[in-house]
Amino acid sequence: MRLKNRVAIVTGGGSGLGAGIAKRFAAEGATVVCADINEANAQAIAAGIANGQTKAIPMEIDVTNYEHAERLTAETVKEFGQVDIIVNSAGIANHMPFLEATPEDFQRIMRVNLEGTLYCAQHAARQMVKQGYGRVINIASVSGVRAGIGRTGYGTSKAAVIGLTRQMALELGPLGVTANAIGPGPVETPLTAVAHSDVTRTAYLDLIPAGRYGEIEEMADAATFLAGEQAAYVNGQILYVDGGYTAIGIAKE
Repeated sequence: MRLKNRVAIVTGGGSGLGAGIAKRFAAEGATVVCADINEANAQAIAAGIANGQTKAIPMEIDVTNYEHAERLTAETVKEFGQVDIIVNSAGIANHMPFLEATPEDFQRIMRVNLEGTLYCAQHAARQMVKQGYGRVINIASVSGVRAGIGRTGYGTSKAAVIGLTRQMALELGPLGVTANAIGPGPVETPLTAVAHSDVTRTAYLDLIPAGRYGEIEEMADAATFLAGEQAAYVNGQILYVDGGYTAIGIAKE
């Protein structure tokens, strides 16, 4: 088991990518803190994990609240004595064309996706630096490097997460802590099942060389690699798990 004796925090761990990553980490031997704004969801995922051979606890958290982020690390250390890994998966998305973006909508998505990542990673990294070891894994997106209609808020926030990840890598690397990000392409989740129209889905499939959406388990595989010892020399990287979407240019003759 690649994460045996490690303690991992996963924000957004109550559903979607976060839940998938939390389950995979547990299967690899990690103790997991499932942190989510929806306490019931976090409890359900943690209970399912705890039925296996590893420990898991739920924690209700609003990642935009700096004190909540501080408490997340503090209570994890109180319960388990350490924090080795944090995955910042909590995030929101909405349709926001550039000419129609409002200050309130733009600020909300930046608070959750960017500020939430900063706050949770910062508190966890302070503990990791004390330990001389740690892994920070942020969830970015192909939307952070490829523009899309209606992605003014989401794409901008994920581009900022990419920049923040590199800043973390520079400053934390000498202190024994690596920082990387996963850049998912479109993934089959309950959210995309509702949010992606048939037109959106067709447009994506026309551009993805693999010809399909990704699976949550494939994102969890990438997170497990970045969290483990095999990635000890990987720092400041954005691992795009996108079926080749970000690699292509002209795809038709």
